[in-house]
Amino acid sequence: LRVLDGAVVVFDGKMGVEPQSETVWRQADKYKVPRLCFINKINQTGGDFYASLESIKERLRKEAYPIQLPIGFEKDIIGVVDLITMKAYTYEDFKDKELKVGDIPEDMLEDAKKYREELIEKAVEADEAIMEKYLEGGELTESEIKTAIRKSVLTGNFFPVLGGDGRGVIVEKVLDAVVDYLPSPIEMPAVMGKKPRTDEEVERKADDGEPFASLAFKLQNDPFVGQLTFFRVYSGTLAAGSYIYNPRTEKKERVGRILMMHANDREEVKEVSAGDIAAIVGLKNVRTGDTLCAENDPVILEGIDPPEVVVSMRIEPKTKQDQEKMSLALHRLSEEDPTFKIKTDEETLETIISGMGELHLEVLVERMKREFKVEANVGRPQVAYKETITAEAEREGKYVRQSGGRGQYGHVWLRVKPRERGEDYEFINSIKGGIIPQEYIPAVGKGVKEAMDKGVVAGFPLVDMSVELYDGSFHDVDSSESAFKIAASMALQECVKSAKPIILEPIMNVEVVTPEQFLGDVTGSLNSKRGQIESMEDRTNLKVISAKVPLGELFGYVTSLRSLSQGRASFNMEFDHYEKVPRNVEEEIKEGKK
Repeated sequence: LRVLDGAVVVFDGKMGVEPQSETVWRQADKYKVPRLCFINKINQTGGDFYASLESIKERLRKEAYPIQLPIGFEKDIIGVVDLITMKAYTYEDFKDKELKVGDIPEDMLEDAKKYREELIEKAVEADEAIMEKYLEGGELTESEIKTAIRKSVLTGNFFPVLGGDGRGVIVEKVLDAVVDYLPSPIEMPAVMGKKPRTDEEVERKADDGEPFASLAFKLQNDPFVGQLTFFRVYSGTLAAGSYIYNPRTEKKERVGRILMMHANDREEVKEVSAGDIAAIVGLKNVRTGDTLCAENDPVILEGIDPPEVVVSMRIEPKTKQDQEKMSLALHRLSEEDPTFKIKTDEETLETIISGMGELHLEVLVERMKREFKVEANVGRPQVAYKETITAEAEREGKYVRQSGGRGQYGHVWLRVKPRERGEDYEFINSIKGGIIPQEYIPAVGKGVKEAMDKGVVAGFPLVDMSVELYDGSFHDVDSSESAFKIAASMALQECVKSAKPIILEPIMNVEVVTPEQFLGDVTGSLNSKRGQIESMEDRTNLKVISAKVPLGELFGYVTSLRSLSQGRASFNMEFDHYEKVPRNVEEEIKEGKK
């Protein structure tokens, strides 16, 4: 989504808006991506265009307006009414090569007029001349209606809705809508970036004459050609055989082959230009979210922010031979997927992998086996708990060692304060008048950061707090960076102990879809897992329960849900926020039982 100019959001006509739909929609809002909505599978039992449309209006945006209506219901659907041309487009069979154009069925005429009126009324707001003509009672042409809809879509406050079955000729109508209403690269605002080192803001327009600037948004290991780096060109042109510059590594790399990717087909091209999406073969030091640009006019574009990782597990190779292969495989997978993290436990020297959930890690371990031929043993999943403080505190850290020759001297006073949930960590340097020389301040920051990686309650990372360095002293001869780093680490631990530390746990947004007869058992099981049920709604002949549940209670939930519902209920979940754990659970975590 970060690199798209427009998107088609596909909904399941039987389910309407699902939790994943909401997640993706929020992400598209963040990157201001104009959208069309396509309600799929409405020809299947339980498929309902109008119910799905209502769920989009209720749960996502009320500015969703159909530009076509289905003719028929469920398995009897035979086409659509186009509200712009006011014609019926029908097909008799999925094998039909083209749609038949005819008049709107009598029984649909009233509905078609009503929906068309609502659609035009909203769309004309984006174009003053067309709105004036409409308000004066003038009949709008097809082209004027399309222009108004297109302008409205580009504002990001209007979402045309289509529906049908994804297998049929109706897909042509969706592709026509993409051409008619979604933007081309030159209609999008210029992308903003910063100059390396100076942070001066610069813009790059979608123009072949501008300096080259692009974003690497996806890495993929290909069994035939090796590493593929997918990139979106925002400005300028790039030719095979030339060089690109990566401001993060401050290095340039030669561009070998450039491929245009068409699903499984690849087309080798000599050059790409502004607005293109392509892939480069064989770049070595690129990560997801890196800017690739011209060396003589570098720029850093906004990267890609990976979401919080919430589950960790220990992993070890099955044999000595797998050891080296495993570290290479993990490194490759983490380059591809920014939500997959690897670290080494300093005490046990074990490798710990972290990701978005149990399934995410299982898939990656399976890929390691399939793609890299690495066999590994994994530990049971662990929740990624965090720690924070709930009060202010200030403490001193003093590190003095004298053992012949030059000694060690570092002395700091730190003040810690809690921050809002999700605001993470801030280091404030309030030293004035050279009480501590400037060259030791980064070492203090480093010592603080290292101490925060291991909290004081149960050893989990500390978050959502500010740390202020406001006083201290130094020794002309004995002071050193390492002494100040140790002093800062000691001071931070003392501060946190006095600032009423607590443990935070990830809370998941859970949606369970179940037949009504199992509703009581399912809600009972969610309550027993410290879940808070937020809503229940009907979806055809099923019940949908939305709840917030701590992740620590959800391991293995899919198995217990199946046994509760004779295998007929399903659930999905996504990370929502971090929250303080209850006192009894905190004790269990400290004892290592959770």
